[in-house]
Amino acid sequence: MAQDAGLATPEMDAGDGVRRRDFINIAAVAAAGVGGLATLVPLISQMAPSADVLAESSTEVDISAIKPGQAIKAMYRKQPLFIRNLTPAEIAAANKVDVGSLRDPQTLDERTKEGKTNWLITLGVCTHLGCVPLGAGEGEVKGEFGGYFCPCHGSQYDTAARIRKGPAPKNLEVPEYVFNSDTIVKIG
Repeated sequence: MAQDAGLATPEMDAGDGVRRRDFINIAAVAAAGVGGLATLVPLISQMAPSADVLAESSTEVDISAIKPGQAIKAMYRKQPLFIRNLTPAEIAAANKVDVGSLRDPQTLDERTKEGKTNWLITLGVCTHLGCVPLGAGEGEVKGEFGGYFCPCHGSQYDTAARIRKGPAPKNLEVPEYVFNSDTIVKIG
C-alpha cells in the first residue's frame, strides 16, 4: 500500500536521476557550443578583408582620351597598370610573330577582349623581379620590339606585352577586366 500512497521507490528515484543527468549533459554541451561559437565568430570575421582592401579590389578607368599609339599608367591594387591603345601597325606586328617561337606563347587575341583587340591592359610589373618597365609614358624607351623595356635587367616586351628578350620568364600579366562602355573599363 505504501506504493499506492505515492511514496517514492528506488526504481522511481533512478528514473529521475537519469533525467536530471541528461539535462545537465545537454546544458553543458549547449554552453560549450555557445562558448565555441562566441570564440569563432570574431576569429573568422577578423580574416575578412578590410574596407580599404575591398575598395582597391577593382578600379574603373576612363579610356576616352587615349589616342591610338598612346598608353597610360594607372594604379590597381597598389601596382602600376598599363592601358595601351594599339595602332593597326602594332596589331599587325604582334600578329606576325610566330607564337611557337615565344618563351610564353600567347596570341594578341588571347591577351585582349574580342572586338577590342586594340586595347591592351596589363600589370606594369616585370615578371623577372618586379621592376616597372618603361614604354607606357611619353618618350620612354620601348625596347627593340616596340612594347616595353625593363631597365633593371633588360627584359624586352613586344607590342602585345609578350616577353621577347631578357631574363623575364613570362609575359606581362593581363588582369581580369570588362568594358562597362566604349570609354570605361573596369579592372578587377
